[in-house]
Amino acid sequence: MFLRVARHTNNLEKIEAFYIDVLRFELLGNFQNHNKYNGIFIGKSNLDWHFEFTESDIKANHIFDEDDVIVLYPKTILEYNELINNVLHHNISIITAQNPFWNENGKMFQDPDGYRIVISPLKAEINEIE
Repeated sequence: MFLRVARHTNNLEKIEAFYIDVLRFELLGNFQNHNKYNGIFIGKSNLDWHFEFTESDIKANHIFDEDDVIVLYPKTILEYNELINNVLHHNISIITAQNPFWNENGKMFQDPDGYRIVISPLKAEINEIE
């Protein structure tokens, strides 16, 4: 099975820069003026999932709450530390999660649309023990 998480945005350029420059995903593809939508596919070429972000004349209406979270599990502690340092290098503030689990097991911040993202070392710690 292949997974695509699709989301509309009002600023495709900021979203692209955030997910590529800050979170170090890859631009896998894009399209222009497909049924009046522009879009990008962002992920990692060796994975069976990716994000699709679209932009059009229709304004995005993001409805989410503080527990709607994208969680990223780097494979190693080194990768975790590099991602957190890159977030801080781009002057992105770490925020407090409503769910205390994420405060104890990762760092939360927001993408340019206000969606919450957690980078958690849990899987990396397990991988390094094995």
